[in-house]
Amino acid sequence: MSGTRRKWPVHGHAIPQIAVDAVLVGVAYLLAFRLRFDAGTPIRYEQLLEVTVPWVVGGTSLVLILSGVYRRETRFTSRRDYEALLRGVVIATVITMGSVALLHPVVIAAAGGTRVAVGVPAGVMALFLLLALFLLMIARISVHIFFERRLRGVRASRGSRDVLIVGGGDGGRLVVREIARNPQLGLRPIGFVDDDPRKRGEKDEYGLRVLGGTEDLPRLLDETEPDEVMIAIPSAPGQLRARVVGACRERGIPVRTLPTVFELLKTGEGLVRQIREVRVEDVLGREPVRMDLDRVGAYLAGKVVMVTGAGGSIGGELCRQIARVGPSSLVLVDHAEDNLFEILRELEDERHVNVASAVLADCREEERMREVMEEHRPTVVFHAAAYKHVGMMERNPIEAVRNNALATRLVARIAGEIGVKTFVLVSTDKAVQPATVMGASKALAEWAVEAAAGRHPATSYSSVRFGNVLGSSGSVVPIFRRQIAAGGPITVTDERMTRFFMTIPEAVQLVIRAGSLSGRSGAVYVLNMGDPVKIVDLAEAMIRLSGLEPGRDIAIEVIGRRGGEKLHEELFNPDENPIPTAAEKILRAERPQLEPEWVERSFEEINLLTLEGDAARLAARVTELAATATARATS
Repeated sequence: MSGTRRKWPVHGHAIPQIAVDAVLVGVAYLLAFRLRFDAGTPIRYEQLLEVTVPWVVGGTSLVLILSGVYRRETRFTSRRDYEALLRGVVIATVITMGSVALLHPVVIAAAGGTRVAVGVPAGVMALFLLLALFLLMIARISVHIFFERRLRGVRASRGSRDVLIVGGGDGGRLVVREIARNPQLGLRPIGFVDDDPRKRGEKDEYGLRVLGGTEDLPRLLDETEPDEVMIAIPSAPGQLRARVVGACRERGIPVRTLPTVFELLKTGEGLVRQIREVRVEDVLGREPVRMDLDRVGAYLAGKVVMVTGAGGSIGGELCRQIARVGPSSLVLVDHAEDNLFEILRELEDERHVNVASAVLADCREEERMREVMEEHRPTVVFHAAAYKHVGMMERNPIEAVRNNALATRLVARIAGEIGVKTFVLVSTDKAVQPATVMGASKALAEWAVEAAAGRHPATSYSSVRFGNVLGSSGSVVPIFRRQIAAGGPITVTDERMTRFFMTIPEAVQLVIRAGSLSGRSGAVYVLNMGDPVKIVDLAEAMIRLSGLEPGRDIAIEVIGRRGGEKLHEELFNPDENPIPTAAEKILRAERPQLEPEWVERSFEEINLLTLEGDAARLAARVTELAATATARATS
């Protein structure tokens, strides 16, 4: 179990900030009385002012602390901080009026010998509210202006590298501002490139001009001769990045890019320090699928969420994104100790997640998984635990079926029996008309989820199917990177081969979104991934992104297809029809349901073959069953 960290409502250097605000609150309270009684404050109200000013200063400071006004330094004040300030001052004003009315701090003698409590005039409190807000906001605005004061140009250090910036909007200007503040970066911006004709020729606050559009980039590169080019458009489409990279590579000019909005949100580092080399996923030519995580993942807020395979590439990213939407508990399940340790350490030490629990468990062991689920009682389960390497699974078919198919059936059944509300299986396009043991085992896993949906109607089951995930274990991209680093050659099994590709964040967003779709329980959801990419084109792009030339610096060697390897992967079986869903670019694979009895008999047969350890018969049988299922559903 993870330790619990208390999130204090003040940052580490808040004492001076609190002290200044306390003085301003006291001044606002004093001025409220003086302005209300411009002809002189009556003695009874002078007494009330003297008695209550410590209350007001101390009470308002406490309310502002509890309202979260001091969670960050004043120079980083945002709209949310101003809202917290407004809320805190209003609450403090109401509490002050209520306290004086109830506690009667000042009592005076009235006619007839009676004693009467002195209350705070409504006009005084209204003035106090306005003055306190004015003074506290002016203080914050002044600090912000001081730290954001305009510089008269970019002071670059000697030997700085000239940088041409693609993107003259907010992203580009933020980059220039960061460079101006940090001359030690050794960068000197020389101008912008932007396709917006309204920006042509206009200057920014540092005197830098928009020199032209991306169609002018070859000419601009020849004229300005920059040391590097920086793409400062977080949402830049793949086609634009590819065009910029192509023009720069022809001239030997390195290219770097601002991270995507998703990457910017994942880390708190300085903007320029996050600028990175252009990666292969930037130039694949397909617009990335972007979803509002706070909206699509809202159903996970305040819930107990379990992720199996939490130490893997997909499972780890699931944990990172789920943690952002505020689950009450995040249960990380993995049988690999090192992977589990690393994701837990990242969540706790780097992301300050204090609701994560690490559980060492093997999804193939019924007693252990039942024990874990009964202890944590998850509301939502994301089952990402799986073996993914096709060649390895061909050589180890028993483990492939045990881990991918039988374990999925087991975990799905236990989830239904203990009352899990939502169960999502992470599947693959290799489950479509499978030609390998790995693909067949994932097809069986989809059947297991569909069968569990029939047995446990209180649980919403679904499977999520997608193509190759860039950078994940099993992806071709890390293999190509290692081959390039070793000097080549890059090995391609067939130059005609194509695959669908997506990024890890895209895959995880799809998985999370699928958990909230209100379709038929047991449904299979698929991302509309656009056009497939030729593997040989991917290899050539990666070589060029490394500053090398295919064929000249790094050879591409065609070695022939492995057993069961298909030229082209598909996203839908012949018996499946793609049906639109409420989520953009997510389709449902509509097909006739399999007979539950037939599925049950098939799994019993597979389980028996697994126990017997007959690898050859098992591999043949699971492939045969996958083909039989398609035929039965089609007929």
